[in-house]
Amino acid sequence: MMEIAKARSLSEQELVEELESARRHLYDLRFQLATRQLTDYSQISQTRKDIARLLTVQTERKLAAGSGSGSGVAAGGE
Repeated sequence: MMEIAKARSLSEQELVEELESARRHLYDLRFQLATRQLTDYSQISQTRKDIARLLTVQTERKLAAGSGSGSGVAAGGE
């Protein structure tokens, strides 16, 4: 289980590598599920949550980097 604090402490490259690893692990778990080899079904939901945490950290960093550019929502008119 990846804690959010640990995910935030990773560098950008480490974050990408962890995300790739988690996605591969989820693929393997789904394959095991399809072939009826998986015994601990909670691993699937846990891995999905880990992926979500990593993606959240990536999004936070992108928003923090882009917040200085002043990109606001344009007002729509008729």
